[in-house]
Amino acid sequence: MALIQSVNGIEPKFGDNCFLADNATVVGEVIMGKNCSVWFNAVVRGDVNSITIGDNTNIQDGAVIHCTYQTAKTVIGNNVSIAHNAIVHGCTLHDNVLIGMGAIVMDKAVVHSGSIIAAGAVVLENTIVEPNSIYAGTPAKKVKDVGENRKDVFERTAKNYIMYSKWFEKK
Repeated sequence: MALIQSVNGIEPKFGDNCFLADNATVVGEVIMGKNCSVWFNAVVRGDVNSITIGDNTNIQDGAVIHCTYQTAKTVIGNNVSIAHNAIVHGCTLHDNVLIGMGAIVMDKAVVHSGSIIAAGAVVLENTIVEPNSIYAGTPAKKVKDVGENRKDVFERTAKNYIMYSKWFEKK
């Protein structure tokens, strides 16, 4: 069973149909929308500031979502996919965003809608990621626009993770 814990009397809140893997951790001031999933070894730690997560968002295996005390809360929109071992820290991810495997998004960065952060990229503090863009590298820079043929990746990935979570339902 997932570790769900209050911090300073504040408990996480979950929307309908959320899936938490058996060893996922969600603590403190976390508000999660409907149809979200937090996968194996992922940590959503709202102990030092708040974390707000929209609908249909998936936080994949080993990802860490955190924030900075009194400085930077974390806000994550709808249809966001945060891939394996990514770190999202004290930043804002708008709707329809994909954070690649092992990517890092730092405090006060803003990733606008329709954008992809490539695997292994490091989005530095205060970076503003343009809408419908692909950013890659260390530090992350815009490499190109998200092409029309890739714009379905956000909704498709979100829907797939909702489907995957159903595979783990206990009957």
